Amino acid sequence: MNQETRAGSSWDPIGLQLGTRNLWSWLMRLLSTQPEWLSTKMKFFLPNVELDSRDEPPNPEQRVVSQLQMLHAQGQATWKSFIHCVCMELEVPLDLEVPLLSTWGQEDELGTGEKPRLGPQLQHGLKRPHQGCGSSPRRKHCRKQQLELTRKYLQLLRTSAQRHCGDGVPKPGPTFGAHQPYVPPILQWSRATAPLDPREGAVLGDPKTEDSTDVSLQDLFNFKAPKGPRVTVLLGKAGMGKSTLARRLCQKWAEGQLDHFQALFLFEFRQLNLITRFLTLPQLLFDLYLSPEAGPEAVFQYLKENANRVLLIFDGLDEAIYPCSSKDTLGPNGSGPALTLFSALCRGTLLPGCWVMVTSRPGKLPACLPTEAAMVHMWGFDGLRVEEYVSRFFSEQPAQEVALAELQGNGHLQSLCAVPALCQVTCLCLRHLLSGNAPGQSGALLPTVTQLYMQMVLTLSPPGSLPAKSLLGLGEVALRGLEVGKVIFSAGDFPPAIMAFGATHSLLTSFCIHTDSGHREIGYAFAHLTLQEFFAALHLMASPSVDKDILTSHVTLNSHWVLRTRTRLNLSDHLPTFLAGLASPTCRPFLRHLAQRNEAWVGARQAAVLQVLRKLASRKLTGPKVVELCHYVAETQESELASLTAQSLPYQLPFHNFPLTYRDLSALTSILEHREDPIHLDFEGCPLEPHCPEALAGCGQVETLSFKSRKCGDAFAEALSRSLPTMGNLKTLGLTGSKITAQGVSLLVQALPLCLQLEEVRFQDNQLKDREVLSIAEVLPRLPRLRKLDLSRSSFSTSTVLSLVKVAVLCPTVRVLQVRETELIFLLSPLEDTAAELQRAPDPQETDGQRKEAEDRRLTLRLQKCQLRVHNAEALIALLLEGPPLEEVDLSGNQLEDEGCRLLAEAASRLHIARKLDLSDSGLSVDGVSCVLSALRTCQALETLHISLLHRTAVLTFTRELEEQRGTQERAAFLDNLMSPLSRELPPSSRRIRLTHCGFQTKHLEQLCRALGGSGHLGHLDFSGNSLGDEGVTLLAQLLPGLGPLQSLNLSENGVSLSAVCCLSQCMSALQWAAHLDVSLESQQILLQGGKRGRDGWMGGSSPEFPAKAHFSGFGQRSNPRSFCLKECQLEPLSLTSLCATLEQCPGPLEVQLSCETLSDQSLDTLLQCLPRLPQLRLLQLSPTGLSPRSPLLLADVFSLCPRVQKVDLRSLTHATLHFRPSEDKEGVSCGFRSCSLSLEHVEPLCCLLSKCDNLSQLHLAENLLGDDGLRCLLEHLPQVPISGSLDLSLNGISREGVWQLLETLPSRPRVREASVNLGSAQDFWIHFSKRGETPQTTLRLSECSFGPEHVPRLATSLSQALQLTEITLTRCGLGLEQLALLLSLTRPPAGRLCLRVEEPWVGRAGVPALLEACAQASGNVTEISISETQQRLCVQLDFPRQEENPEAVAFRLAHCDLGTHRSLLVTRLMETCARLRLLSLSQVNLPDTSDAGCLLQRLLLALSELRSFRLTSSCVSPESLVHLAAGLVHCHHLEELDFSNTWLSEEGTRTLMGALQGKCRLRRLDLSQLLLGGSTLAMLTQGLSHMTLLQSLRLSGNSIGDVGCCHLSEALRTAASLEELGLSHNAIGDAGAGHLAAILPKLPELRKIDLSANGIGLAGGAQLAKSLALCRKLEELGLGFNALGDPTALGLAEGLPQHLRVLHLPSSHLGPEGALSLGRALDGCPHVKEISLAENSLAKGVPHFCKGLPQLQRIDLASCDIDNQAAKGLAASFTLCPALEEILLSWNLLGDEAAAELAQVLPRMGRLKRVDLEKNRITACGAWLLAEGLAQGSAIQVIRLWNNPIPPGVAQRLQSQEPRLDFAFFDKQPQTPRGT
Repeated sequence: MNQETRAGSSWDPIGLQLGTRNLWSWLMRLLSTQPEWLSTKMKFFLPNVELDSRDEPPNPEQRVVSQLQMLHAQGQATWKSFIHCVCMELEVPLDLEVPLLSTWGQEDELGTGEKPRLGPQLQHGLKRPHQGCGSSPRRKHCRKQQLELTRKYLQLLRTSAQRHCGDGVPKPGPTFGAHQPYVPPILQWSRATAPLDPREGAVLGDPKTEDSTDVSLQDLFNFKAPKGPRVTVLLGKAGMGKSTLARRLCQKWAEGQLDHFQALFLFEFRQLNLITRFLTLPQLLFDLYLSPEAGPEAVFQYLKENANRVLLIFDGLDEAIYPCSSKDTLGPNGSGPALTLFSALCRGTLLPGCWVMVTSRPGKLPACLPTEAAMVHMWGFDGLRVEEYVSRFFSEQPAQEVALAELQGNGHLQSLCAVPALCQVTCLCLRHLLSGNAPGQSGALLPTVTQLYMQMVLTLSPPGSLPAKSLLGLGEVALRGLEVGKVIFSAGDFPPAIMAFGATHSLLTSFCIHTDSGHREIGYAFAHLTLQEFFAALHLMASPSVDKDILTSHVTLNSHWVLRTRTRLNLSDHLPTFLAGLASPTCRPFLRHLAQRNEAWVGARQAAVLQVLRKLASRKLTGPKVVELCHYVAETQESELASLTAQSLPYQLPFHNFPLTYRDLSALTSILEHREDPIHLDFEGCPLEPHCPEALAGCGQVETLSFKSRKCGDAFAEALSRSLPTMGNLKTLGLTGSKITAQGVSLLVQALPLCLQLEEVRFQDNQLKDREVLSIAEVLPRLPRLRKLDLSRSSFSTSTVLSLVKVAVLCPTVRVLQVRETELIFLLSPLEDTAAELQRAPDPQETDGQRKEAEDRRLTLRLQKCQLRVHNAEALIALLLEGPPLEEVDLSGNQLEDEGCRLLAEAASRLHIARKLDLSDSGLSVDGVSCVLSALRTCQALETLHISLLHRTAVLTFTRELEEQRGTQERAAFLDNLMSPLSRELPPSSRRIRLTHCGFQTKHLEQLCRALGGSGHLGHLDFSGNSLGDEGVTLLAQLLPGLGPLQSLNLSENGVSLSAVCCLSQCMSALQWAAHLDVSLESQQILLQGGKRGRDGWMGGSSPEFPAKAHFSGFGQRSNPRSFCLKECQLEPLSLTSLCATLEQCPGPLEVQLSCETLSDQSLDTLLQCLPRLPQLRLLQLSPTGLSPRSPLLLADVFSLCPRVQKVDLRSLTHATLHFRPSEDKEGVSCGFRSCSLSLEHVEPLCCLLSKCDNLSQLHLAENLLGDDGLRCLLEHLPQVPISGSLDLSLNGISREGVWQLLETLPSRPRVREASVNLGSAQDFWIHFSKRGETPQTTLRLSECSFGPEHVPRLATSLSQALQLTEITLTRCGLGLEQLALLLSLTRPPAGRLCLRVEEPWVGRAGVPALLEACAQASGNVTEISISETQQRLCVQLDFPRQEENPEAVAFRLAHCDLGTHRSLLVTRLMETCARLRLLSLSQVNLPDTSDAGCLLQRLLLALSELRSFRLTSSCVSPESLVHLAAGLVHCHHLEELDFSNTWLSEEGTRTLMGALQGKCRLRRLDLSQLLLGGSTLAMLTQGLSHMTLLQSLRLSGNSIGDVGCCHLSEALRTAASLEELGLSHNAIGDAGAGHLAAILPKLPELRKIDLSANGIGLAGGAQLAKSLALCRKLEELGLGFNALGDPTALGLAEGLPQHLRVLHLPSSHLGPEGALSLGRALDGCPHVKEISLAENSLAKGVPHFCKGLPQLQRIDLASCDIDNQAAKGLAASFTLCPALEEILLSWNLLGDEAAAELAQVLPRMGRLKRVDLEKNRITACGAWLLAEGLAQGSAIQVIRLWNNPIPPGVAQRLQSQEPRLDFAFFDKQPQTPRGT
């Protein structure tokens, strides 16, 4: 027996058992020749077994037998998988492969379900698991023994780490798990606690560092800071190399590099998830990692004592599934879940002092992590690292060069390689592809991540075949794991063939795992989680067992903010990405082969995925989901889907607080390439991969790019600088809050000049220093389109500020430089030169345009709180003198002191500052104020100086020089012509000097006045808030003449008393300019003003809406009154006497306003006694001033004391106003005492005093306490009071008894013209009197008097006795129908005519028969009856005494009436009372069939022999009722007027009505408007018209006559020689109908009015009408609006305009400038024209102007005519030639402030103008203020409409409060007619 046979017989238990000895022998011989292959498989299937050569048999065959025994002992699943690997990877003859697989590779050979376990026979190769520290008895060891045990354990740790984390055995061939080179990744700290390098964004690792010398790993731990954070969180997305780095740390520690740490433990959360039981820390360290051989208590004690040299690494915190809380507490010996132990380690409650490092994907981290933990971001590879990795992967020189060339020529391939895991797969695929493709084509085969993985699968597959079953099998296991959150599998989860496939190609990894039961098992996992997701996606897309609904349910957008500590993991981050990638058309052949289905089946599944993506693309998504969607869409390679996604993105796309990598931005950029519109990208608070800006290179769609993150450093700036020049449309760049240094700034400075299109750059909050700030600022001249540069929150010195000023002075585009502490902003205005011209070398011969633009530039400098001193001021002045003119200089908050302020004030005139110089808070003192004033003497441009030492204010404002005011003056040049002659004599600009709260005393005044006296043109002087006192004010009054004419002097808050006020009042007589003195003594407000208060009076101060020179003293020669106002001062008789004596010297006219808390009767009497000595007084106001109840009697006597008093008005005993006449003329005077508590006792003395006034016009006693008794007393004494106007007794508590007193008094008061009483809530009571010589006629109006039935007789008696009563109106007085009938029967005046109107709600419900029945009860002859049901009004006119008709005539009419009904008595009564009825008017009534009103009216009409007018308007009449009416009208032979306008009639009813018109030859007025006149009815009408020879008015508007009907109508009108009015509007007669009318119009000699509006008449018809109308010599009113007449018609009308024309209406007639001008010339001077309407015509420059004027014109409508400011000038001048004008309509035009100024100038001269409509124009606040000024000149205008003009609401409200007649509301505020008119 040979040696082989002996060996086989001795170690073949398996062969003996299975009976396969020959097969076993062959397998043994085969594997003996493949020792390396067998060792690799042993490491895979038995990852925890030590293959130590010292313990193995020396015979190779014996080693093979031993290894096979170990594999077989693992269980059937492992053994089968191993056999499949043998057959798959080794060269096995077919005759042996089949027996191998059939014997050991079948599922049912040995049964299933056996779990792999470590059998007892393998104990020699495995470390015996320790039983746990808690279960072993304690032993006492001496210190030496403890150290020895610890030394052995620490050595054991290093050995174990080297074995598990070492390089392993290099595996030949292109496998996924082959040994790969290591290149250090990019690491970036997120906190300021970063070790070693304090700069944020420090990058760890040199890409060229050799694997064995990677010392940069030390930098992850800050050993130098003893109190620094000892917890490091390593964050990175999938594939960045987190787990690789963790194992790298373990390996380097085992090799002795991390010598600070004595012990290192590496845990994976995916394995810890399998342990559900509670653990102690020793159990975690020893049972789950590595147990000591002996003395675990001693080892653990040593670890606790040396915890600062212990490092615990936890990999995959994002995979932890058991939640932990920051509130969980665990004692030193406590137990808990693994994650709770991790939390306790991080927080220092367990093993305090130890170092903890944890890796995780980004997202919401669990609260168990301490807040002070150091965060480190892992960013993968940049370009250098990718090249280094490829160079190491392809170690052979030719392949290396080809691979690098392939990589450098493909940008997308570089993007893939930025992720280390993808870089490895890329290199693997390139190794396979480079050999079979031409150079440059291999990279094109890897366009997406999905296709990269797909190519990897093809690379691993045998040539020419695809292992579909193995791939789908792996996919099924992968998907099942993802669905349940499983990443670790057992051998039983894989079929043997699938396991073998995964093991062969290193797609699976194996490792030892611990279970809850304490056992250790072999676990398997995919080489990377993304690989598991890829295979799951393959299964979903290609497996027939997965339907499309399940497939599409996995295409979702995952949120990055989910807390990854739930009980079930979400492990499908990349699954939707792979599904989207597999939906690419490129993947269709691969999927078809994999699924073994046709192309349609695969295409349908791909289309389902794409459809889901389209829906996602149309949604509004957050930033993280937008990035995910971009990845999905980029993977699909569908340009249509990419375009849809790109267009769906919002204009503003924000990304906030989530990490972004180079690949993320690359995916976003690839989508944006399909977008047409620009986009704004805003990255705020996002951890960014340092080189990620390179992904934006060439992206032309980005218009705004903004980064705000402390994690952006120099590497980021370098990458950004490379991308910026390639982004051609980038306009705004922001890099704020970063950590860039001088190095990064220098790179950006080099890149910025290449970005010529930039408009805004924001570099604020980057902690830049002087050199960096200057280097950026010096780039400004090379950025031609830049508008803003923000370098705020930088650190710079004073010298740098001056250097920046120099840059601003020299750079031609800088407009504003703003520096305030750390704020630094440049604002620029781009030049018009092109970027190409600016890039060329500067040309010394500048063009005129360039020089002009440089000259027009004005620079604004704001250097606030920059620590500038006196010497800096000198340097600054020197710089500014060399620069352009200045708009504004703000130096507030510096340390200039008096000398610096003086230097700047002296230089102000040379600096040419246009707006202001601000020296506030600059250390100015009291003495320095005089120096500044003296220094400003030569500055002619100074407009305002405001100095307040208390508030640290010193501001100088300037007026623009004349040559610099062109733009402003073009807008406001019209103001120059509006200045009064006095205004023109003043200097063009007056200074405003405000020296407030400076502590000035009397001793300072002379020096100040000397400085002020030489300043010139001083207009406003403000000394408020100082300490002048009476002495200082008196001295100042003496010094005022030396200051020249002022416009105002403010002395408020100076401790002034009444004596100083009297001294100041003398200035009003001594100084010509002093016109207004306003004093509030208690609040110390004292203001002495000139004669022009202008806008300040209206707006409460200067306002930017108003021009600087808009100060008016009136628009004509009207003199300005002087005024004296004294408030908050107790006025005693002596003080009043002295004050009045002072005012006697004041020139007039004078207005005086006094206000105090109370004014005694003695003081009031003293004041009234002084009035005759003030002849210049025009107005005296006592408001608000408390007066006594006796004050009305004192004021009533003032008419006898001072005959010049014109009006006395006292309200509420607090507001008294006296108006005075210029001379003692005899105009009527007015007296009013409202709310003065006047009662009965005051009536008689008041009447006695008023009786002395023989010209009293108005007496107002409203809101008093007179009551009925007071009214009776007043009515008794009324004859003594000669009132010629009106008496107001409203709101005096008067009851119905007062009404009786009034009615009973009427017979003895013949001068009462009208009495109006309302006893409702209004409480009105007015009596109006007629003037002497007028015929006594009285109108009585009674409202809400609540008359009952018992009051009717008394009312009738009163009415009968008032002989002069002609009309009475009873409104809502409670009279019913029966009471009305009784009132009509009892009212019997002896003679005359009485009109009775009743307005009650029941009138609308009673019906016509009932109302007629009430009228029949009248005792006089009824001559008119008017009924309006909608207005609830009945009007009856009666003649007295009643005249009885001839009985024979009555009997004759009764014979024609059918009296055999129940209405016979009513008809008989109506025939008696209404025999003389001439007018019967029914308006808005309803005459249905159910009512007998029609029959009653028929019988009534038969009996009305004198009826002349019948009106039935706006009513609804049934056909039956109309038949009755028509039958009655037939017998009304004397009818002269018939009006059926707007009444609804049926066609049959209209025909019936037309029949009733036949034979009406006496008709003079016929109105049938809005009746539908068809062919037959129109024929009947024309037939009747032909006989109406007396017809004067015919109105047929809106009757649908048409051109044919107009032809017939024209023929019928040939006989109407008396026709004066013809109304045919809205009948669509067209040109043909107009032609027919034009033929007959000259044959109507009496025609005075014609209306043909809205008839569709065009040019042809218009021309014919124009010729015809020229022959109508008596025409007065012409309406042709809303027809397309055009200019030819206007020219024709102008040639023959009727000389008596009064009204011309041509709105919306398509008129142009030519036609309008011709009409204007024709109308000019017409003496009769009253109304013109040319609205809605495009007149533009053709607005009619009048030279001769229109003396009778009352209304002109030019709305919506495109009238602008230029045209308005002549128009406003024309208005002045129309003295009767009452209404001007100019709404919806183009009028601006110039037009408003022109109108304001003419308003005071238009005495009858009531309304101006300026809606929807372009008038600003300035124009509105000008209009208010015009109204203030005494205009009678009631309202000016200004709605929808560009006036701010606040300004509009202030203007309206000052001038209520300005109306800014949407709804028209109709002017109210004053009562009594």
